[in-house]
Order: sequence, then C-alpha cells, then structure tokens
Amino acid sequence: MVTNPALVNMFCPEPFPEVEACRVEGRGSQTIVSDLDGTLLRSRSAFPYFMLVAFEAGSALRSILLLLLSPLIWILYNFFSETAGIKMLIFLSCAGLEASVIESVARGVLPKFYLEDMHSVSYRVFLSCGKRYVVTANPRIMVEHFLKEHLDVEAVMGTELQISQSGYATGFVTGLGVLVGANKERAVKKYFSDDLPDVALGDSVSDYPFMALCKEAYFVPSFKVVTPVPRSAYLKPLIFHDGRLVCRPTPLVSLVIVLWAPIGIVLAITRMIVATSTPIWLALPINAMLGVCVRVKGIPPTCGQMSGKRGILFVCSHRTLLDPIFLSIAVRRRVTAVTYSISRLSEVLSPIRTVRLTRCRTTDATTMLKLLEEGDLAVCPEGTTCREPYLLRFSSLFAELTDQIVPVTMNIKMTMFHGTTARGWKGLDPFFFLMNPCPKYEVTFLEQLPPEMTCSSGKSSHDVANYVQRVLAVSLGFQCTDLTRRDKYRVLAGNDGIVPDPNSKVIRMYGDCICDSVERGSSL
Repeated sequence: MVTNPALVNMFCPEPFPEVEACRVEGRGSQTIVSDLDGTLLRSRSAFPYFMLVAFEAGSALRSILLLLLSPLIWILYNFFSETAGIKMLIFLSCAGLEASVIESVARGVLPKFYLEDMHSVSYRVFLSCGKRYVVTANPRIMVEHFLKEHLDVEAVMGTELQISQSGYATGFVTGLGVLVGANKERAVKKYFSDDLPDVALGDSVSDYPFMALCKEAYFVPSFKVVTPVPRSAYLKPLIFHDGRLVCRPTPLVSLVIVLWAPIGIVLAITRMIVATSTPIWLALPINAMLGVCVRVKGIPPTCGQMSGKRGILFVCSHRTLLDPIFLSIAVRRRVTAVTYSISRLSEVLSPIRTVRLTRCRTTDATTMLKLLEEGDLAVCPEGTTCREPYLLRFSSLFAELTDQIVPVTMNIKMTMFHGTTARGWKGLDPFFFLMNPCPKYEVTFLEQLPPEMTCSSGKSSHDVANYVQRVLAVSLGFQCTDLTRRDKYRVLAGNDGIVPDPNSKVIRMYGDCICDSVERGSSL
C-alpha cells in the first residue's frame, strides 16, 4: 500500500485552505501549533539534519553508511511506512551516541541550517501568533533548542529517543513512538487537553488528524517555490555556529563531499607541504597554482624597522587560524604571530614564528613589546573566530603597545568545509580549510591609525580598540558586537572555553590567534 502523502495529495483535494490565505493581523493572543519539515521548513526531507548529526556527533563512517542506505530509507518511507523510514533514520544516525553530544550538535550546528531552510510564508504566520508550539516526527532532542531559542516556541512535541542509564541513545524511540499521523493527534490532545490551539499548520495527509483539532487549519503546499527567510527577518540574529560542513548535506551534496574527500585530503597535504617549504615571497603564485586564491587589497606597509622604528603592529579581524600566515603572504615577509592555546601540530607546521601568550596581562605586554622591537607583529584582538558577518569585542591590550597600528581585514570563502571549530580538535582546522577545492582569502590593508586616534594623543586603550573594531567592521560590511570568546563557547560548547593547561599551572582559554586581556567595558 502506498502511503506517501505527496502521492495521495495528487488525487485528493486539500480539506484546508493554503497558508497564503491566512491573515496575520490580530493574532497576538492566539495559539498556533505547526509541523516542522515541509511546513516551517521548505524542505520536506529531514535527511540533511540526520546526516549532520551522523557526521558531527558520530563519524565520517557513520555518515557514509547513512548515505549508502538512503535509497532504502526513501523507498521505505514513500512506499511502505513513513514511521519505519523515520525509525531507520533515527537508528542509523543516533544509535550509540551520547545524548549530550547530540544535544551539543543540536545547539551549535543545526540552527544555522534550519534558519536557512525556513519557509517565509509559514514563518510569517507562525510568528504572528502569541503562543507557538511545534509537533514533529523529528527527535525532540534534535529540534528543541532551535525552536525555543530562535522561534520562541513554548513547547515541542517530538519523537522521544530512548536513552540508556549511561546516557547513550539506543537508536530506538519511546513514549508515543514516532509522531506521525494519529500519534501527532494524540500528542496534541495530551498536551493541550480541552484548551486546543487556535491555528494549525501542516503539509501532508499525516498532519490532517492534529490539524482537524484546531479552530483554523492551513495547508502548506510542497509544489510551490518559496524564498527562504532573509537574515534581517530572523527573530534572533545567528552569530555563532559550529560544525565542519558548509552546505546543507542533501543526498546529492553528501555524495559529492564523499567523492571529493580523498582528493581533498591529498590536496590539503600537498598544500601544507608546499607552504612550509616555499619562500614566503613565492607563496602567492604557488598558492594560485594549487587552487588557493589570495586577493590583496590596499598597500602593504614596508617593515617598520627599515625606518629605524619598532615593527608594525597588524591588528586583524579573525576568521581562521591561518590569518597571520596569509597576512605574511600578503606583505611578502614573515610576520610573527602571538598565539594562545593552539595545538602542537599547528605550531610545528606553521611557516611563520608563533609565540604563546600566558593570559597574564603584564607578562604578555612585555613579551609583545619585545617582539615589536624585533620586527612586525600580528594580533587578532577578538580572541576567537566568528564565521558570520559580525566582529566580536576587541581586547584593548594591543593599543597600549605602540602607535604604529595598521588595521587589516581578513575574509574567507569556503565551499565544503569550515576551517574552524569550537567542539572538535583545532589541530585539524588548517587541514579542513585546505581541503576545500578553491579556498579564498581576501586581505585588505587599511590606513595606519592617525596619531590623534592612538593612546599617545590621550585616547584610552578601550577607545582605540573600539575605534579599530568599527573601522574593520565598516570595511568588511560587518556589524560590531559586544560579545566575547566566552559567549561563543557558552553557545556552542556549553562551557566558558576554559581548560587546564597540562604543561602549566596557568589556566588557558580555548582560542586561536589572539591578543587577549582582562574583561573590559565597551562603548559600542
């Protein structure tokens, strides 16, 4: 028996009006309950999100297995049983994973992809109601954080994963089972009792039972092309996200990534070997031949010591661990970088000199002043990377060291893999960046800070730091924020980004290439 709702809908007229007919005025006091896939999201398939869990919380082997079995899941879902297809997705992507790891992926990785897949019409109707609820066949653990944090949903009725006493997902479901068809109706009845919602949104025949309970119900057709929700319309801005994959891993995209991965690994190793063995002044043409595009804008300054002065302090926006290296490529000389909590592997493979900071403000200031006496120095005052078009709060220590400050904007473009991580091993960050087919770096040199905007003219170091942040943001077209490294790690990893240093009594912070200081106020 064919149970695919899309096939049924071809022959049966919809009993509910389309969502475009729903007015949004005057619904501030009403309650709405909606399905997720195909309703609030444009895509009817949950496969990409299960693939993200399999890859980010599991392993590459688990994600390859899920991809290989995806045709079987599709046949099972569309021609035999919707419930059985979803159960198979859940088992393959979640079985044996720690529940806390799944929650971490749901918090740091999935929201970006959900937001980019939002159905603009359903989104407008959903937000017009004062109280919002979602009933979905997806595991609640996967969707609850996104729905509550980014859509202000009151409660999520989703499929409940079975979690063992040791905290691991068994791959099976519990409670009402997979919430499709009659199970969705039971879940809505159980939660709302006699006070049923005012409005319901759904996209398939299996949603009809719970939709019929509500005073108004609207159908979201799958055959209409709908634009995604623009970033400016997000209820809450998306600033932080994690995960290695750049694109939503549909079956086709996942297949392309799997086929490219062996080539990308060889290419990344080749690029790294060449980078560590090539003179820095030859790096631009060599990188171009290997597919790494480096675009330099502005006029790179000459070495400060050539004029008998201290070295130049390059203050950079922070996109990846490789920022100081591409800065050196742009100026065609090796620039020393101060680093903090980078892996030993990255330190060994770096073609430029790296010096570790200690987090002690006085000690770090002394170290950096000494380095400036020896030559040019690169710092990234944000303290950690941010993928979205935002700049985090700048530490002010750099402003107290010298008046020869040159702001430098760093921007990147990647097509397959992100070269940063908050949850994974940072030693692989450069490797993943170089695995992209044609990674691009854009380095823009701005004018050196005028004397009247430096500390020598009476400006406070905080004012100088805020000024440099604004200058870089304007050049990049980004927005300034007052957020810090700690805010990033609380969102993505559920901690403050603090780990004990095994080689020292000093407490170290997760970070990349930074010049950090004590927490400060901001005048932004």
